[in-house]
Amino acid sequence: MELKKIALNDVHEGLGAKMVPFAGYNMPVRYSSDIEEHNTVRQAVGIFDVSHMGEFMVRGPQALDLIQRITSNDAAKLADGKVQYSCLPNEAGGIVDDLLVYRMGEEEYMLVVNASNIEKDWGWIEKYNTNGAELENISDELSLFAVQGPKAAEALQSLTQIDLAGMVYYTFEKGAFAGVQDVIVSATGYTGAGGFEIYVKNEDARQVFDAIMEAGKAYGIKPIGLGARDTLRLEMGFCLYGNDINDTTSPLEAGLGWITKFDKDFINAANLKAQKENGVARKLVGFEMLEKAIPRAHYEIVNAEGEQIGEVTSGTMSPSMGKGIGLGYVTTAYSKPGTEIFVRVRNKDMKAQVAKLPLYKK
Repeated sequence: MELKKIALNDVHEGLGAKMVPFAGYNMPVRYSSDIEEHNTVRQAVGIFDVSHMGEFMVRGPQALDLIQRITSNDAAKLADGKVQYSCLPNEAGGIVDDLLVYRMGEEEYMLVVNASNIEKDWGWIEKYNTNGAELENISDELSLFAVQGPKAAEALQSLTQIDLAGMVYYTFEKGAFAGVQDVIVSATGYTGAGGFEIYVKNEDARQVFDAIMEAGKAYGIKPIGLGARDTLRLEMGFCLYGNDINDTTSPLEAGLGWITKFDKDFINAANLKAQKENGVARKLVGFEMLEKAIPRAHYEIVNAEGEQIGEVTSGTMSPSMGKGIGLGYVTTAYSKPGTEIFVRVRNKDMKAQVAKLPLYKK
């Protein structure tokens, strides 16, 4: 299958990015080194091109009804200009995808989904759209830049009249940005470092990207690849679809009970409610290595007796903490923060400890 290209593919190649296949797209994984890029975002400001993400518009009188049926969170609580993290539960107790729900207006919403799941999610939503909400897949029309880091608001303020420093987390505004009209500026991100996600039409992407790079120069802005995006999100304990959550993981097992609201009806709500009442057999936990080792996905997690109690789903060497960290599912008895566990690294059981999320405390 031929790789899709994001609008600024050639710009990233020109910046010296190492490009790799990711979710069906040719994507920049790094420009310098993962550690340098990670630290740039934690300490200053960086720009990620994440235009591979999917965007669906849901419009009309039935829009909210459809979103309420397919998502676990309560979208009725959204006001215009608010964003909500949610997931699409499947009929078997797992997760079709995790996503963001943007309320653009009373009868207009934007759903932002993972690149690897665009077709799957679209088919799933269409299947349940039995009352005639208007659906539009605009994924191929938009570019998305995540400008993340403690200096993001200062670096971008000269490009817009929107009060960036005053924006509340998980809100957005639509306005002029870098001379382009109707840009969505959202106080969201996947790094835990603060910042914004900027949605712009493909034809305006180069103008906006260049303006961000120019305005951010004084603040040390650098382009950042997917490698640092992964270490940043892992330090926060943010789930990555396909690793930490998938079609077989329940939102309750994954620690996403806070986005699973049982005061409304949604797909598989009854079974998930029963699971909540009965308790889950395993839980997704964050952990820190107490010995020098890097945990990797699919490594076994064992107890002191060497019995397998779970599996690593994501792991890395944390650039901010200087130690191995990870996420993994363990049997519920071993899920409490402070519990000693072991990660089997090349047949050696290396000591680790379950830790409260986020793993990286500022």
